[in-house]
Amino acid sequence: MGLALPCSGEGKFERMSGTVDVAHELAVFLRARRERLAPEDVGLPLRRRTRRTPGLRREEVAELAGVSVDYVIRLEQGRGLRPSPDVLDALSTALRLSDDEHAYLFDLARHWSAGRRQSGTEAASLSPVVRALSPLPAMVIDHRFDIVAWNPEMAWLMLDFPELPEDQRNTLLLCVLHPAFADFYGDRERVIREGIADLRAAWAARPGDTALADLVERLRSSSEEFARLWERRDVHVNGQGTKALVHPRVGPLAIAYDVLTPLGDAGRRLIVYRAADAASEDKLNTVAREARGGTPALRAV
Repeated sequence: MGLALPCSGEGKFERMSGTVDVAHELAVFLRARRERLAPEDVGLPLRRRTRRTPGLRREEVAELAGVSVDYVIRLEQGRGLRPSPDVLDALSTALRLSDDEHAYLFDLARHWSAGRRQSGTEAASLSPVVRALSPLPAMVIDHRFDIVAWNPEMAWLMLDFPELPEDQRNTLLLCVLHPAFADFYGDRERVIREGIADLRAAWAARPGDTALADLVERLRSSSEEFARLWERRDVHVNGQGTKALVHPRVGPLAIAYDVLTPLGDAGRRLIVYRAADAASEDKLNTVAREARGGTPALRAV
């Protein structure tokens, strides 16, 4: 049985018509990144008079990036400009963007930044690899966070995935909206915030993906928590990390996870969980025994 998750809704958010409004998002992203910086962050002297707005002034960004003030204004007003790679690099440096934010900026402007490549043909199924990773919990997700393969240990640890309708097998959708995950993470907001920052990078890289845009709109319309964190415009692709879980059967456990991307299929990720401490290792061993022993996973109700 699947959860009756909201599929749409009226609200305060303007619908994105199935694709990314690139000019608007580029404008808002640049403005948000300008406003988070103080003059001392970029080596500029503090001005004596009180600033009316937070962050750097447009004039200061223009000076740092070597472009005109009018150009910065037009970019932040979303007038449809498409900056060159050189200008994007200059803006990225001026705004002290991280590597992920730099890539996000290039994606919005429809340029491929150095070191990035487009996805090739779809790789062979990773299902056998996922099964071979037992007893470690493992699953494969795509760029939309849809769960496309898993082993019994991951299903037992998280949720009985086969019971869910296919359109609900999405890690971020479950984390944000499914009641079983309301208290599942010890630091829920951090987990969701990191997931959203990762999702935003995929969203910008695929502006024509209507299914991805629909997922973002569905989450924004259905969850004030998601909507608030989405507006932060954080961008970060997670390759590894830790999570504190509070499992209803085995109790608290600390998980370290790794995210692997197969060559030729950058749209898919293999996620592997392992114990972060000795106590959690014992509990993951319990998970493996229960999963292989046929004990039912948590019901998706």
